Amino acid sequence: MQATADVTKKESSWSSWKGQAIDLLYWRNVKQSGAVFSSVLLLLFSLTQFSVVSVGAYLALAALSATISFRIYKSVLQAVQKTDEGHPFKAYLEMEIALSPDQISKYADKILLYTNTCMKELRRLFLVQDLVDSLKFAVLMWLLTYVGALFNGLTLLILAVVSMFTMPVVYEKHQTQIDQYVGLIRTQVNSVVGKIQAKIPGAKRKEE
Repeated sequence: MQATADVTKKESSWSSWKGQAIDLLYWRNVKQSGAVFSSVLLLLFSLTQFSVVSVGAYLALAALSATISFRIYKSVLQAVQKTDEGHPFKAYLEMEIALSPDQISKYADKILLYTNTCMKELRRLFLVQDLVDSLKFAVLMWLLTYVGALFNGLTLLILAVVSMFTMPVVYEKHQTQIDQYVGLIRTQVNSVVGKIQAKIPGAKRKEE
């Protein structure tokens, strides 16, 4: 019964986190989404101008300046008003933030599963288990050489963040038109792949 309760609790926690992420990306709460979006972009733009060490140090100094100033302000206020409210961050200091062994084990198992899956997929592609999939992967890598020549990693990350906060909203508003165009593109791509597959010896998939 306890194990079932733990599983139910974990699933509920995951569903809650997933729901919050969806609400964030779909701008259900404009202020919250705007704050996260602008903060992440500011951090990424800062990394384009300064090193990771410098940005980390500046962020730590800014946070410390805010907390120290607030702590001194509350201490002076309590001394003037002769109140005994205690430490202003007491609730946060007493909050449990440590990961339990079960949580660490769960995350480690997920990382191990993703790592093993990735290694098996790369082995399958590089050793040409399926010629069509390996050719698709080669084309993708070839396209990425051009992408890498135009953008660095941080620029791509900035574009990814902007896309994450804009594409869901755009898709939600224009879902029918986008699905129609995506369907047309998928049909064209499948047609081209089918023609290439028919012309290359050994490229035809085995029927299951």
